[in-house]
Amino acid sequence: MTSPLPSSFSCSVWGSGPGLLLAHGAGSDVQDSFGPVIESLAQSRTVIGPDYPGSGSTPLSDETLSLDMLADGIVESAVQSGADTFAISGFSMGTTVAVRAAVRHPERVTALVLSAGFAFPNPRLRLVVETWRALGRRDPAGRELAAFLSLAVGGPDWLDERSGDEIEEQLRLFAAGMPPGTDAQLALFETIDVRSDLARVRVPTLVVCAERDLLTTPVHSRELVDGIPGAGWAVLECGHAIAAERPAAWAELIRDFLDGVGG
Repeated sequence: MTSPLPSSFSCSVWGSGPGLLLAHGAGSDVQDSFGPVIESLAQSRTVIGPDYPGSGSTPLSDETLSLDMLADGIVESAVQSGADTFAISGFSMGTTVAVRAAVRHPERVTALVLSAGFAFPNPRLRLVVETWRALGRRDPAGRELAAFLSLAVGGPDWLDERSGDEIEEQLRLFAAGMPPGTDAQLALFETIDVRSDLARVRVPTLVVCAERDLLTTPVHSRELVDGIPGAGWAVLECGHAIAAERPAAWAELIRDFLDGVGG
């Protein structure tokens, strides 16, 4: 395997202690995927948060994105931030990035936490992504896309408890916050497949299943835990947007697992 090129991903670092690298979801960035839990995680760890091309402050790439590019890029971001070894917390599409990073860089990755993730997009998930991309091309700041994403990422119970004003505010945030690299990142769903990588993961792994997830449904989490040797399992009663719905519980799961395995 060739060494990755120096990372051009924008990257933020918080806290001190053992390294914890974050791998965010598609059509998102580090703050969107992990923002409400970063402060808690950084109390005992050096949290390293790179943004993929087209997200955060990282410019769009002239190259077609690939899973290997993202995996190598986040690893090199961690190394350039001063972490020789680190655990990786992957969320949504970031779980596939984390798995690929662990397989390509076993000398650096010490543990994995895979939340609301998948190994391979099944037909239902592909249909969701296809609709997301179509609505985004039509009007990336439109109400239709914002409403679709709210329904996809919000847990039914959580959405049912929102007031009309709260729903409108969420729609406004979705409409204003779509990263320019969203379509390029979602295009990866046409080729992503880490099923053959799962058995090659050799580090302690926790799979966190969002039980009310309508985007990456629990069947995907089960495929991850069944495929990774010795993987642990935890369930949160929430939808896909774990950071918004269950931030304290999610942060506690990540901290306790990593403390327990020394990752």
